[in-house]
Amino acid sequence: MKINQHLAQLLIAVCVALLSGCQTLQNIDKGLYDVAESITETDRVTGQRTLSTADRSAQIRQGNAAVEQLLADEKKAGRRINAALDSRQYQRLVRIFDRIHQVSHLSQERWQPILIDRDSFNAFTTGGTYIVVHRGLMQQLNDDEVAAVVGHEIAHTVANHAGERQTTQQISTLASSAARKQGYQAAYTHELEREADRIGVLYAALAGFDPYAATGIWQRQYQQQGNARSLFAHDHPVNAERAAETRALADRVKQYYQPGRINPNAAQLRDNNSLWQKHQNRDQELAGEGGGVTAILSTALGAYVDHQQAKREAVRQSQYAQFVKAVESYMKLEQQRRATDKSWTTRWRYSGNLPLKGVIMGFLAQDSTGKIHRYVAHQPGIVRPGQRFTLTFKTNDGLTLKQIEAMKARYYVDDAMPAR
Repeated sequence: MKINQHLAQLLIAVCVALLSGCQTLQNIDKGLYDVAESITETDRVTGQRTLSTADRSAQIRQGNAAVEQLLADEKKAGRRINAALDSRQYQRLVRIFDRIHQVSHLSQERWQPILIDRDSFNAFTTGGTYIVVHRGLMQQLNDDEVAAVVGHEIAHTVANHAGERQTTQQISTLASSAARKQGYQAAYTHELEREADRIGVLYAALAGFDPYAATGIWQRQYQQQGNARSLFAHDHPVNAERAAETRALADRVKQYYQPGRINPNAAQLRDNNSLWQKHQNRDQELAGEGGGVTAILSTALGAYVDHQQAKREAVRQSQYAQFVKAVESYMKLEQQRRATDKSWTTRWRYSGNLPLKGVIMGFLAQDSTGKIHRYVAHQPGIVRPGQRFTLTFKTNDGLTLKQIEAMKARYYVDDAMPAR
């Protein structure tokens, strides 16, 4: 594997700087080790070095301050939280959270779940010791599915994604013009989301929740929202890919699943399992005895691999988007008519030369406040060149066709792939 020129130059510069102030190879190696220590941390999951300048205590202070400000704003606005908001849903959240937290790599920290009054499907962490969950999410998901979301969010903090993202972006932006592009930044976050899914699915299984629950979430999201491949750069895996990947992960960890109870070997399995084996000795040699060189090289190699993965994902997304936009030019709307107050049918003709599968047509409408409403319709099977097909669109957010007709709107191709 060839390390890129910018990274090699950076390493040479570090070595020269150290040589100018050190008289022995031992001191040089210690200096290299100190450099590695200052810009890395031990990954809690893999045991390997990862780029990060974050300090956990500072991260907790900053992350918790953000949530506490949110809670102050909720109180000021007169909105209730936790049990005062919905005692049944909050007790349910605490019960699910406690089991997931016990099997996590941060089980020694004291965390607190927070339930806030939002109808939306969302949950998040800020790198501290809170997890914030919207009541709308609790109302939409069963216990296993809530556990999948909670595990995923805790995983972001376990893997120090906020610290890694900040440090890696600072360094890679200096070293690469590609890293300054929006598509690259979205692709880098996309890979962190995939890692959080891996950790979260394992946590769910170890805590006694169905590891296939995450797949169910993303299958429903795919049916309701499609994939939107051509609309924007994706910082999360698209719904269809996420459903497939989480299913594959569940296949590998289902052996640890004991329904309704924490696996008695959870502490050992979270470090060594079918998804990863934790490295116990991060550096083979001590500082001053070759450990500095090993630390610098392992750090550089890890950063290079992450950078290349993000670049490949950015290219992949761009190619998919270009293909879908090309397909859009061959889709002609021939007819549309009202079916009900909240649905309408459309007839399309595809004039391209390439057979397609997974065709999803989308409809975008923008209301007077600027809010975007997006609806999709799936065409099953293969779409052949010259084929006509009929799709029915349904509103899923309470709007009527009369309301939609007053908005700026357009059709688009949400997704399509060559049928091989």
